[in-house]
Amino acid sequence: MIELKNESLHISIKNQDFELPFLWLRDNCQCDQCRITETQEKQFLLHTVPVDISPEKVEQINESLLIKWPDGHDSIIPLSKILECGTPRYPDHVFWPKPFIPNRFKWKDFLDDIPTAIKALKDLISYGVIILKEAPKESNSLEMLSKRLGPIHETLFERIHNVSVTGHVYNVAHTSKGLPPHNDFASYKSQPSIQALHMLENECEGGESIIVDGWKLAEDLRDDHPDFFKILQEFDVPFREFDEKNETFAEAPIIRCSNDGSIESFRYSNQLMQMINPSKNGINDFYKAYHEISLRIHDSKYRSTFRLNGGEVLIVASHRVLHAREPFIPNGKRHLQDAYFVYDNAANNIVLLSN
Repeated sequence: MIELKNESLHISIKNQDFELPFLWLRDNCQCDQCRITETQEKQFLLHTVPVDISPEKVEQINESLLIKWPDGHDSIIPLSKILECGTPRYPDHVFWPKPFIPNRFKWKDFLDDIPTAIKALKDLISYGVIILKEAPKESNSLEMLSKRLGPIHETLFERIHNVSVTGHVYNVAHTSKGLPPHNDFASYKSQPSIQALHMLENECEGGESIIVDGWKLAEDLRDDHPDFFKILQEFDVPFREFDEKNETFAEAPIIRCSNDGSIESFRYSNQLMQMINPSKNGINDFYKAYHEISLRIHDSKYRSTFRLNGGEVLIVASHRVLHAREPFIPNGKRHLQDAYFVYDNAANNIVLLSN
């Protein structure tokens, strides 16, 4: 069914109703004059038509809309293109069941078997975490993950970062102390969005890995204390990480949401959080909200604990999942390397590999 209204076209396609503004119809013409055939990029410029443009005639021919405009242009839009607009590009985010242990995939299969790679990447998008097993135990093997996760996202520090108690100590990760839940580089305005933690050797007693679903606990906070959620969405918090050669600093809210209200990122690092100006407006209310979110971060119902063995790689969507480590006894070798990647590259690889 097609019905022309004052400023839009109503159409039903496969039992789905669409209200298509006239400007949208003109802007999305798929003809060779409006699109570059070789690249499918749009070359039509919307400002070249009147804002109150209205079609002279609209009809459905086979599986496409044909639209005649007053300036003599004929637009064509396949119905399949309209349906695609309402189809999610990526898997839905899924909150963790209880108990939750991340799915494990073989390193070789992740890199060499496309169906396994698609399944693993979908899990990474849906749950925010996967584990690769039977990985090489050689240094810098994380470079190989670029095949599936895209190029390494370098920071001011090492491209591939070594974590052990024998190296240079510039934060608590380089000691045998417990490491509370956090995501790395809260001190960057644009944080790395995927972190891969590759355990090369783990002979020490203790040091179990902990992950926390930051989005789930934030959603529960929104339900239980919407005022706290709003404060953590609006109040800028200072974070800093540095050593003798590097300095990173950012002020940003703990929770960031998209225009539709869905959570986009969760920024939390107790160890990198800096002193806030005590005269800052709203600081009392912020600390009440911060206290509540900190309680939830340490609540066992939001976390999963497991041992990361030598030859295993923990991959987290670090804008959602916090990671932590229990203290360990340095009575053996323990060497971990980590590197950062870009979430968008991993998500887009699902589409590329599925074609």
